[in-house]
Amino acid sequence: MGQRATAEDADDSELVARLRAGDERAFATLVETHQPAMVRVAELFVPSRAVAEEVAQEAWVGVLQGLASFEGRSSLKTWMFRILTNRAKTRGERERRTLPMSALESPDLEGGGAAVAEDRFHPADDPARGTLWARPPRPPDVETIAGEGHERLLAAIEKLPSAQRAVITLRDVQGFDSESVCDLLEVSAANQRVLLHRGRSAVRSEFERYLEGGDDR
Repeated sequence: MGQRATAEDADDSELVARLRAGDERAFATLVETHQPAMVRVAELFVPSRAVAEEVAQEAWVGVLQGLASFEGRSSLKTWMFRILTNRAKTRGERERRTLPMSALESPDLEGGGAAVAEDRFHPADDPARGTLWARPPRPPDVETIAGEGHERLLAAIEKLPSAQRAVITLRDVQGFDSESVCDLLEVSAANQRVLLHRGRSAVRSEFERYLEGGDDR
């Protein structure tokens, strides 16, 4: 099946051309746009934010050094984050703290059921699945969702087991598609789906409990 050109492809081609031509302004904009996300993703693999920031800096050097060989087989963003995750995994192993690959490679597909009943979700083939409830909780007010609620969602993600946290951070916080996440974490599509579903289920369960007043904090 042939690949269809997209606006993102065109934007990537133009940006890569500017970067290869030594456009410092283009590179500065790229760093400004992606640096916070790169640090956050690096934190999944290394023991501290300070180390994550060092890894991100190393990754930017790798981006500059590798531009000549970038072939556009993936988006520029996915390619950059691939450089980042490779360096973060290496640094995590050196620092004796890395995402357990065993948890990514073979999650228990039979056990550890979802924390939220399946009928609370949209059907599997519904594009809204994963972003909206089929039967949502009743929020106290819009401002809570936009403000404190957002922080609670991020806090709930931080409580997840490391493999689930990695997948849901890449998919739902950073916006990567499933194929890119499988590539970045080197996992199968089936394992990625299991980890994402469990992570989303746990986050939704905790957030619903919070909205209904069951969170004592």
